[in-house]
Amino acid sequence: MQLIDGKATAAAIKAEIAEEVKEIVAKGGKQPHLAAVLVGHDGGSETYVKNKVLACEACGFKSTLIRFEEDVTEAELLACVDNLNRNGDVDGFIVQLPLPKHIDEQKIIEAIDYRKDVDGFHPINVGRMAIGLPCFISATPLGIITLLKRYNIETSGKKCVILGRSNIVGKPMAQLMMQKQYGDATVTVCHSRSKSLKEECRQADIIIAAIGQPDFVTADMVKEGAVIVDVGTTRVPDATRKSGFRLNGDVKFDEVAPKCSFITPVPGGVGPMTICSLMKNTLAAGKKEYYK
Repeated sequence: MQLIDGKATAAAIKAEIAEEVKEIVAKGGKQPHLAAVLVGHDGGSETYVKNKVLACEACGFKSTLIRFEEDVTEAELLACVDNLNRNGDVDGFIVQLPLPKHIDEQKIIEAIDYRKDVDGFHPINVGRMAIGLPCFISATPLGIITLLKRYNIETSGKKCVILGRSNIVGKPMAQLMMQKQYGDATVTVCHSRSKSLKEECRQADIIIAAIGQPDFVTADMVKEGAVIVDVGTTRVPDATRKSGFRLNGDVKFDEVAPKCSFITPVPGGVGPMTICSLMKNTLAAGKKEYYK
């Protein structure tokens, strides 16, 4: 069994990006600029945004953090998005999800200029990705594809089961895994209504678990030599930790790992790659790689 080290892979990619940014700036080019909008004080979101700011520093990007309190109105948030759309210095920006209940998330996503949508959530980017056109790809699926490539994991012709059908991970992941230029695999998507979920998993060469239920994937669901990618990050109470919790994946790691050829740990697997993919998208935005 080989552990897929997302932390080390992400660090290597960020170093590559920093080198490229150094060259761009040395030649008189513009330093890429990522802005992040954070609403309220959700613990998970705070951590993500802090890590994104640190990643920007590591990559040599300029970063801006815009904060709003929980009671911000939808109109105020839309005005902020409009300002960022029109700000010539900002190459890409994200609005950290989830947003408070009184704000229509989809409305905010659709208000973002798709040419600056480095999260890859805008319908134009989602549509372009679905038909294989160049675009910003949602950061977690892009991070997973990058990990599989970096570890030379064969995906072409393999049976891949994706657990979960969210717009952020499950659906885009399925699109990428079946497209020729990415996964080129035979893809099955399972979710809470799937009747034969365990049977599907047992036949899978690759399982990508993004269902949001700690320890959902157990040893009896995995065949010998399977590749397991665990996207789950649920905070589970843990009195032995200073924070009072630990991050738990969707896979029961200790019992599943011995059966695998490759497996991602939680934390340190997919998580660092998500942020690193956001950096790749920001660099692409700065270089006007997909859209002029």
